[in-house]
Amino acid sequence: MKNEKANSGRLSGKRALITGAARRIGREIALAMAADGADVAITYRSSETDARRTVEEIQALGVQGLALRCDLTEEVSVNAAVAQAAAQLGGLDVLINNAGAFETAALEAITAAEWDDIFATNTRGPFLVAKAAHAHLKAAQGRIVNIGSLGGIHPWATHGHYCTSKAALHMLSQTMAKAWAPEISVNCVAPGMIVMGEVTAGYEHFAEKTPMGRNGRVEDVAEAVLFFATGPHFITGQLLAVDGGLGL
Repeated sequence: MKNEKANSGRLSGKRALITGAARRIGREIALAMAADGADVAITYRSSETDARRTVEEIQALGVQGLALRCDLTEEVSVNAAVAQAAAQLGGLDVLINNAGAFETAALEAITAAEWDDIFATNTRGPFLVAKAAHAHLKAAQGRIVNIGSLGGIHPWATHGHYCTSKAALHMLSQTMAKAWAPEISVNCVAPGMIVMGEVTAGYEHFAEKTPMGRNGRVEDVAEAVLFFATGPHFITGQLLAVDGGLGL
C-alpha cells in the first residue's frame, strides 16, 4: 500500500521508467520521482547490488519499484526491459533516458570502436528505449526527458566522441518532440559539472568559473527533470542546461 506522502505527490498514479538509475544522477532522479508519488522501474547493466538497494529505497517511499537488467546496446534487451516495466507497472507515463557513457581521450587517439561504443550508449540507446516505449507513452499522453550534457553544447577537446554523441542526443530530443507531438512531450536536461555527494576535491576550478559560485549537485539535475515530468505538457522540444551558468 502506498503511503500518504506518495499518494499526495504530483506524480501520484504515474509510472516512470528510468535507465541507468542504480547509482549517481539516475538514482537521485528515481528517488525524487518516487518521493513525488510515481511508481518507478529502473534499469541497470552491471550494478545489480546498487540497483536492488535503490529499489528498496524507492519502495520505502510507499510506491512500486523494480529493477530490470538492460543492455542499451542490444535491441532485444531494450525491448524486453521496456515490455516488462510496462507490464509490471501497468503502463508507462514517463521515460527518463539517463544511462550514458563518458570517456576522456585525445581526438586523434579515439578508435572507431570507441567512437561507436559511445554512440551506441549515448545516442542509439535512448532512441531504442524511446522507440520501444512509444506506444505506451502515446496511450498515456506521456513524457520523455533525455539527459544530455553541457558537453553537447560546448566542445571539450579531450571528449570529442562524448560531446558529439550528446549533441546528437539533443537533436534527437527535438526530432522526437516534433515527430511525436501532440501526444508525447519530449525535453532534454543538459547537466554541467555535477559533483557526487560531498566529493569536491579536484573540481574547485570549475566552481570558480561558474557564475553561481559552486558546482552542481545531483539534486539540481533531479529537480530539472521533475520540472519537465510535472510541468505543462505543452512544453516540448526544449534543452535546459543545469550548469550554474558555467556555459555562459
